Amino acid sequence: MPGTVLLLAASPMGKGCLVDAASVLPVLAAVPPPVLAGAETANVVELADPLEPQAVLTRLRAAAAAPGPLTVYVAGQLQLDRRQRLPHLALARTTPATVRYTALPWHWFREELRLRPAGATTVLLDLHADAETWEWLRGNALDCGPAVTVYGRVAPPAGRGRRAVAAPSYMKAVATILRSGGRPGLDRLHQMAAARIAGDGETGDLVLPARAEPAPPDQSPVQTPARTPVQARTPTQARTPVPVPVPLPTSTPMTPPPMTSQPPSPVPVPRPADFVPDRLGPWPQPPGGTPAADVDMGADVDMDAGAAGEGDPHADISAAVRSGRHAEADALAARWERAAVVAHGAGSEEAFHWAEVRADLAMFAGDAEGSCRIWMGVAGARLDAGQPADAPAVEAAVDRAHHQWGRIGDAARARELGPALTRLRGRVPGRHEGALDHVQEHLRQLQTQG
Repeated sequence: MPGTVLLLAASPMGKGCLVDAASVLPVLAAVPPPVLAGAETANVVELADPLEPQAVLTRLRAAAAAPGPLTVYVAGQLQLDRRQRLPHLALARTTPATVRYTALPWHWFREELRLRPAGATTVLLDLHADAETWEWLRGNALDCGPAVTVYGRVAPPAGRGRRAVAAPSYMKAVATILRSGGRPGLDRLHQMAAARIAGDGETGDLVLPARAEPAPPDQSPVQTPARTPVQARTPTQARTPVPVPVPLPTSTPMTPPPMTSQPPSPVPVPRPADFVPDRLGPWPQPPGGTPAADVDMGADVDMDAGAAGEGDPHADISAAVRSGRHAEADALAARWERAAVVAHGAGSEEAFHWAEVRADLAMFAGDAEGSCRIWMGVAGARLDAGQPADAPAVEAAVDRAHHQWGRIGDAARARELGPALTRLRGRVPGRHEGALDHVQEHLRQLQTQG
């Protein structure tokens, strides 16, 4: 099966630029695609200094939906948005004041890669951080998802008085090693690249030799692992790279109650558009909504009650979706959701996770109404649990509900959900300008239809 490679190099234009990220692309492009991917054949997608986060999201979503192994190479710089203090990958138009709207939120990587099979995704990073982001990294993990293998480094801010734009030296070292012939294992490749830049005097980096492990069902999918404090480099103090702790499973997976029935599968889902430019068309699809027809779902599995409690339930669910057994996939996710509610409570991240999985499954099955209802329920439950309206998980849930509402083909059913979505949009305006106006105007159009 061919692999997929996404080469992403991005940094702001002007004096805010910390690293010449795009300079690494010619070196990476000189590496044969199969070597970049670690597969016999590979498709390569290259993004050099992209302007819009939605354009990057579209390419990332397509890469995540491709079957076979996926390798993502990212060079660039991290910045925090001023409102939520969350890390973003700065793009060409990003400034400190516009991070929230012109940069790529880092949690989008996790959202897009969350349905990938365990062990099928590798991310290699060469990032530079400004002072605020470096401070944030002292106590927070740069998370790409529990089933994603991550290697790379984050470089600290330059010393006082130094304004030179840095080079993505770690990624260039990786590319140089790969061009020399052969492809060492990822652990070895990372060690060789880190040793090469350390030999050139680059020290004090935050090193990411992190091989992620699939999180068990009773571990929160958004839990932040414990971290060792990281000290920034100073001109007079050199420090060897320090590995970052990796979250590992710490408890026994819970076993959901046995499945009692398996309803017949509904019709296959048509592929939704990523973006419809018409102002009153379906709302732009938010992160995480990968079309079912394009998702790598792996081999079929036996969906009997005994097998469902073993291994990775996400793989079983994905296999069922790929083979068209949407009702079986939903029934299995519902069992894990019930078990999460019993073990952790209805307002737990574990329960929210499985509700969100069911919302995605409804979308895959072509049930836009059902998906919209679940996403609205998740958003309302998160708000009721005290989460702020601008929390990423809350905004994402409302954006997905909005998008699915715009795809409901029955005008009467869409009208029924419109007032509730309007109230929800009033509480959670989200990042898309004019989102509430869009709902209200579309609802007025629906009310004129028979």
